[in-house]
Amino acid sequence: MTTKQSVPAIPLLSQKHNGIPANLYAKAQHAKSAIFEIATKAKSNRTEIALPQDIGESAFHKAIEELRGHLGKEHVELVTKLDDGWYMENPNTHDGMHVVEEDSLVASAIVYPSSTEEVQKIVQWANKYRIPISPISIGRNYGYGAAAPRVRGAVVIDLGRRMNRILDINPDDCTCLVEPGVTYFALYEEIQARNYKHLWIDVPDIGGGSVLGNACDRGVGYTPYGDHWMIHSGMEIVLPTGEVIRTGMGALPGNNSWQLFPYGFGPTPDGLFSQSNLGIATKMGFGLMPNPGGYESYLYVFPKDEDLSQLIEIIRPLRIAMILENVAQLRHISMQVAVEGKPRSAYYNGKGRVPDHIIHEAAKKLSSGDCSWLYYGMAYGPPEIRKYKLDIIHKEFMKIPGARRIDPNTLSVDDYFWSRDRIASGVPDIEELRWVNWHPNGGHVAFSPVSPVRGADATALWDISRKYCQKFDLDLFPIFCVGLREMHLIVEIVFNRDDPVMRNNVRACIRAMIDDAAKLGYGEYRTHLAFMDQIAGTYNWNDNALMKFNEKIKDCLDPNGIMAPGKSGLWPARYRGRGWEMLAKDESAEGHGVAPSPDSTKL
Repeated sequence: MTTKQSVPAIPLLSQKHNGIPANLYAKAQHAKSAIFEIATKAKSNRTEIALPQDIGESAFHKAIEELRGHLGKEHVELVTKLDDGWYMENPNTHDGMHVVEEDSLVASAIVYPSSTEEVQKIVQWANKYRIPISPISIGRNYGYGAAAPRVRGAVVIDLGRRMNRILDINPDDCTCLVEPGVTYFALYEEIQARNYKHLWIDVPDIGGGSVLGNACDRGVGYTPYGDHWMIHSGMEIVLPTGEVIRTGMGALPGNNSWQLFPYGFGPTPDGLFSQSNLGIATKMGFGLMPNPGGYESYLYVFPKDEDLSQLIEIIRPLRIAMILENVAQLRHISMQVAVEGKPRSAYYNGKGRVPDHIIHEAAKKLSSGDCSWLYYGMAYGPPEIRKYKLDIIHKEFMKIPGARRIDPNTLSVDDYFWSRDRIASGVPDIEELRWVNWHPNGGHVAFSPVSPVRGADATALWDISRKYCQKFDLDLFPIFCVGLREMHLIVEIVFNRDDPVMRNNVRACIRAMIDDAAKLGYGEYRTHLAFMDQIAGTYNWNDNALMKFNEKIKDCLDPNGIMAPGKSGLWPARYRGRGWEMLAKDESAEGHGVAPSPDSTKL
């Protein structure tokens, strides 16, 4: 069995575009060791290449040789082995936390362009041979499919390895312009290196993801700039035909406002490239948050599960009024226990969900003590402004019987509280990885519905989650993330990716939750590849008018159907009606071929 001493070193950011900053190295190495200590999954021994359907082996290899001529042999790799790795050494060949069979969603080859022009060449090549392509930035979209292509055998375009430049940081306008391979770690380190102390970035729970990629998938962070898509301004896009456009002010030659005003003139197409398969983003601009002049983290805990409804009712008006200034994070105690990084077996070895009383017994040993809900927040601004807001928050939260405010001065320097403190002040971290260690070979997938910020809605979604996790013998780790006027419930389910029964249960559980939530009017905002078709099918108002609209755009922009077919449930005409959808009645990732193109090039 792998031991801490034998775990290979993790690449540093100074060595690799997706490496770890030096100051987080020890923490990352500890996290990796803990994961590998209990790992039991053997490495894949596959050697065959997953060819795209309707592409013969000799034809495929001839096409690959042509692509090597465009990019250089060393920048085109065939996929003959699969290694799940872990977060900081993630695969770009498949989903490293696969909830389906490991070989179901896998690439045939990986290509590494260095510029927008090379991306164009790849897209033109894909059109010539009708080979599906699937772009990724870093490939760390864990829980949602990571680097895997939706169509087995697609060629993955890894934009991160060679397109990772920070093209601009403007300290006066508080903006930046980045390529897909720029991680939150890299952007933060560059801002510090330039001594721009007045600039903050907004980071998600773990800082190794792509700034561009996270925004395109509508990810969130935890400062007032937490809506990453909302804060973007300016995109450069390679369309499925190989043409290049710039959105907003970027369409004006020589403009000087591309990162300042996102709309430009006329229709604004940016939204078409969010969670989409209508183009490849090669550049993207963002606003950066000015240092607010001080900040103060706080933590409140609440004793009972039943406090949820009253608590959400308290949160809503405070959040809308910006008294609660950042994305509110309300975590269940089960997540707090799991983030200690100990495996489930440290608490319980029985079947089914870990009983509530065992979770609460474990919680007694935590710095927060036994409780059911924990609210992590941050107040920004000078001391007098913070005090004004914190007094209001304290008065409102203490209306819940048994509520307690945790004094940060009583917490050790390595308490999880300080990780939330860093993230909410724009400093990337890596501690959130620890709860994936709940099971050996830990993978995770999320149920992520959006609802109004109301107690009744929170309770309804909480009840759905508990009902089906209980039915399918799964532990659940819920977090309510509250935006200004809406609320995301993120129910993380950790599973052993080497256990086919558990994987099957996870998929059945998620599918049941999706259906029940949709019947009550709650839709998912983001999901794993395996559930995209099902969720797209729930957005079916007016006889699927939205899907029909999206299909018209897809067929216009991507007539050969080569760009990430199936992404977000949107299939090009060549795939439609051929059984490609992954649904409860048929979870196969592959359909029955594609329609031939009358002008297709045959090798």
